[in-house]
Amino acid sequence: MRSPPQLDPSRDRRRGSLILAHRGDWTDAPENSLAAFSAAAARPGIDGAEFDVRLAGDGTPVVSHDGDLQRVQGIGRRVRELTAAELTALGVPTLASVLEVLPEPSFLDVELKEDVASEVVPLLARVRGDPPRHVVISSFRPGAIASVRRVAPAWPTWLIHLELDERVVATARSLGCVGIAAEWPALEAASIRLVRASGLQLAVWTVEDPETFERVRGLDVDVICVDPSAWRDRAGEAESRTGC
Repeated sequence: MRSPPQLDPSRDRRRGSLILAHRGDWTDAPENSLAAFSAAAARPGIDGAEFDVRLAGDGTPVVSHDGDLQRVQGIGRRVRELTAAELTALGVPTLASVLEVLPEPSFLDVELKEDVASEVVPLLARVRGDPPRHVVISSFRPGAIASVRRVAPAWPTWLIHLELDERVVATARSLGCVGIAAEWPALEAASIRLVRASGLQLAVWTVEDPETFERVRGLDVDVICVDPSAWRDRAGEAESRTGC
């Protein structure tokens, strides 16, 4: 069985799960904005960020969860209708600019909302290396993961899923993924054992409150993706995790 690469070569799993900011720290800034990612990078105890990538109308990778701008920017336009320059002016950053505000050693979970491996992989390779350091590419879409595997076979990928069972594990392994990112309510002792027996990494999303965060962090998971509402200042822990 192929062993998945470590999330961070210097990381000791006994020190706990990596904590990723879901779309950044959007307490005082819009989600998936440069300000949100800068705030997350400055937050004690946060190891990196999760964010969503799709293409602008000119083919530039940009960071936006939704396919349109209505919910976040209040504008009734679709991302694919606008150029990267137009989107930047409206607060939607390019992937390149996000990589600048989240330098190493920030861990990045780059979720592909579309099948955009051919555009995303070269950019990540220029900034983080080939294979990339402290990066995983994830997606709900098996086709998007398959495209990453074709373009960059050595790159780590996670299958995102609402469930965590034998079928999901089998799909992840058939795609060549190194891990699964499951919605946290799917976590049960049996499902965690199933993933561990398969040799896959386990990430969970999205924890929204402190009580759930404390519960999930006590489980055998590699990564926890959290909303700002779940965060507590963890400066003491951050100090104890020097080198992670």
